[in-house]
Amino acid sequence: MTGNQPAGPVEHLVGMRLPPVALPSSRGRMVRLDQEPSRWAVLYCHPRIGRPGEPSPGGDATWDAIPGARGCTPQSCGYRDHYAELQGLGAAVYGVSTQSTESQREAAERLRLPFELLSDAAGELRRALHLPIFEVNGEVFLQRLTLLVTGGRIAACIYPVDPPGADAEHVIEWLQGHREI
Repeated sequence: MTGNQPAGPVEHLVGMRLPPVALPSSRGRMVRLDQEPSRWAVLYCHPRIGRPGEPSPGGDATWDAIPGARGCTPQSCGYRDHYAELQGLGAAVYGVSTQSTESQREAAERLRLPFELLSDAAGELRRALHLPIFEVNGEVFLQRLTLLVTGGRIAACIYPVDPPGADAEHVIEWLQGHREI
């Protein structure tokens, strides 16, 4: 876990204010993360949640060769399984990817996610925060990272997220250790 001193392509994020960008949600509404009323907003950025039986972009061999590409379903399910604990710590949870809202709605229903998935298909949040990406066959995907936001400002960034399925547990540990913020 990187905590307060991230490195590499995310070192600029800690301390940044979230931009006034409205993202479409898997629940059919627009969400402005800079206006999140909860004490904390946990924003986990991920490449894409695949559908069973659907090939990975570029094929499995290509997708598997990209560090951090695999693991979106375990990451999302980890947040689902720890959702009540995160809420108890004053955190709202959002997953964000470049997938369409329709794809996210399907994934949220199939995985029984109690939180919203947000679509940055237009790239507004990605460009405003200069989030790291990768491309496969001309399609843009977010690199996996998690932002912990309070008062509209990024307090911490977890990058890289490894393993993805333990991300929610790492966030809980971080929040428990930073109650004074």
